[in-house]
Amino acid sequence: MRDSLILMPEDVRRAIYEEIDHDFSAEICTGAAIHDLTLDAIETFRKTWIENSGNARIATLSTEQLLRDCNAVTDKGVTYAALILFGKRSALLEYLPHAEIRFEYRSSEAAGPAAQREDFLCGFFDSFDRIWDLINLRNDHQHYQNGFFVHPVPTFNEKVVREGILNAVSHRDYKMGGNIFVRQYNNRIVIENPGGFPRGITIENILDRNSARNARIANIFQLCGLVERAGQGINLIYEQSIKEAKPLPDFHGSDAWFVKLTLNGKVHHPKMLSMLKKLDEEKLKSMTTDDYILLAALFCGKGLDSIHVSRFDHLVELGVVSHTELGIRPINGEIILKVKDDTVSTNDTQADTNRLPIDSPADANRLPIDSHAHKPCDCHAYEVIDRKKQIMSFIADNGKATSMQLATLTGLTQGRVRAILNELAAGGMIVKVGDYRYASYVLKKTDG
Repeated sequence: MRDSLILMPEDVRRAIYEEIDHDFSAEICTGAAIHDLTLDAIETFRKTWIENSGNARIATLSTEQLLRDCNAVTDKGVTYAALILFGKRSALLEYLPHAEIRFEYRSSEAAGPAAQREDFLCGFFDSFDRIWDLINLRNDHQHYQNGFFVHPVPTFNEKVVREGILNAVSHRDYKMGGNIFVRQYNNRIVIENPGGFPRGITIENILDRNSARNARIANIFQLCGLVERAGQGINLIYEQSIKEAKPLPDFHGSDAWFVKLTLNGKVHHPKMLSMLKKLDEEKLKSMTTDDYILLAALFCGKGLDSIHVSRFDHLVELGVVSHTELGIRPINGEIILKVKDDTVSTNDTQADTNRLPIDSPADANRLPIDSHAHKPCDCHAYEVIDRKKQIMSFIADNGKATSMQLATLTGLTQGRVRAILNELAAGGMIVKVGDYRYASYVLKKTDG
């Protein structure tokens, strides 16, 4: 038996060990000093940090103290995060020459030189706005009819594009050669970064798991508000793309060495866009990423045969769609689409695990299935009650909890956890505190 075992190659073993709980951006760049960083990039960061935090004291900090407070500089020296975000070109050429972002505009699909190209080997805070300005130069507007009014929709959404670039900078492998590429075409943008997906992340689970390859960089982005919360950027890209009725983000072409993200800017479903524009902001904030993906499935008419009707319950509660005898009807009443409500094909389990681009992940959103009768079994109600008890007990023991904590506790997606929390809140059991993306939940105080 022992003779049949094959030793893991040393390079593979080392790569696995380095990936686990390791943050390259937090390492000290030996030889680098604060004078290798540009003041302009640091002051841009200071300004955005003040705007995001509302803390005027940040304006009084010395340059060194500012960098220490955000952990870009430590007692041991200047981190690679500081170099990547604030470094001078000369310092990057010496210590990290492949930490470059290359922008290209291509007016056609033909191979050959780009119509415009600009290379950025400088601190990220020196280049971020310039990259968006280049994209926005050729950012056309599409128009859709809403009653008597015609509304413009930009082909490239600024939040989506910026989030895609931030994601590439935060998650690329800086130990590998190669650069980040941002390629703009007439109706799409392709962002590529070296390193493949972080360990444990796949196209199928990318919305439910997060693993920051460069956590120090991600934390600095969060401090100054460039990202709302570490690990939520991809969800934002999905939600915003669907809000504008555009195709879902496309990761096809990614492999173990590169992540390739394609953002298509063409509006494909004007009726969905019109419906979403009519919803008030509170409803939009209450919708989960799963809710948006379900809406996309509804309007595309794709993947509905593997989606159980119960997965639309949260959208029904919000008044975005309604149940009818024929199926699910959006509030505009223009389409009715049949979704699964009583039978399950033998491929359902596989369909649920293959979530993207339409299906949401397998979890308690789906009714448990009796494998013999192929119909929903009675255990679902008990499962929901048990989940509620588990969640209430955790909140009672800890004083408060976030949906992310509860998702980790229960093994459910954040979308399903939020749906259960909404039920508990509607029943007067708990209270939601804070903005929906940063919300926590506490037990409701009563006289008893």
